[in-house]
Amino acid sequence: MRKLRTSELNRLTVEEFKNSAKVPITVVMDNIRSLNNVGSVFRTSDALKVEKIVLCGITACPPNKEIHKTALGAEDAVDWSYVAKTEDAIAHLKDEGWLICSLEQVENSTSLLDFSPGEGQKIALVLGNEVKGVQQKVIDVSDVCLEIPQYGTKHSFNVSVSAGIALWEIFRKINH
Repeated sequence: MRKLRTSELNRLTVEEFKNSAKVPITVVMDNIRSLNNVGSVFRTSDALKVEKIVLCGITACPPNKEIHKTALGAEDAVDWSYVAKTEDAIAHLKDEGWLICSLEQVENSTSLLDFSPGEGQKIALVLGNEVKGVQQKVIDVSDVCLEIPQYGTKHSFNVSVSAGIALWEIFRKINH
């Protein structure tokens, strides 16, 4: 085996990315405090051709050099918007027909492994604050709460790790 050179990876330009078909996934960041986590979610969203990101509450917005450190320019490719109140963003997405899926440990959560999006369903994945998680008022208006099975002592992934796992699994299921 030989490691591929960057020139062999067929990377899209920002313009090509913006004009390409996207996967019907929106990421909603509910009060994410770490700029590194924000940048990492942008980068993962770019890799999976996520349709858009909605930044809410205290979540920082590009342009920002700390976000750029982990996003590596993905913040210029992935469409994003800012909405002050997460519940307002959720209401708007619901009006547009998005299935609201909060990634949180709750009573009667659905294992990410068992989640089956409907054919053509648009998925809005809500990611919560690093300490407090998704706000209860956002959980209350979610259609489903997804949980990543965990088996150790912490039962807690970093939010950007959780985003990567959940986005990959949802992407895989949409593109079966």
